[in-house]
Amino acid sequence: MKNRLKVLRAERDWTQADLAERLDVSRQTINAIEKGKFDPSLPLAFKAARLFKLTIEDIFQDE
Repeated sequence: MKNRLKVLRAERDWTQADLAERLDVSRQTINAIEKGKFDPSLPLAFKAARLFKLTIEDIFQDE
């Protein structure tokens, strides 16, 4: 699954650790999601969407 997390995070000048803290996950989880090695759970995707004030589809795209 493709995602825009890295871009959205960079626009806010957040580190992976900053985003992980805001989403209550590990930095390694953020890293894996950004690299496409791990797909987030639906609750985590909703949490990210709320954090960035976007829809899930605006952040995550099925390949």
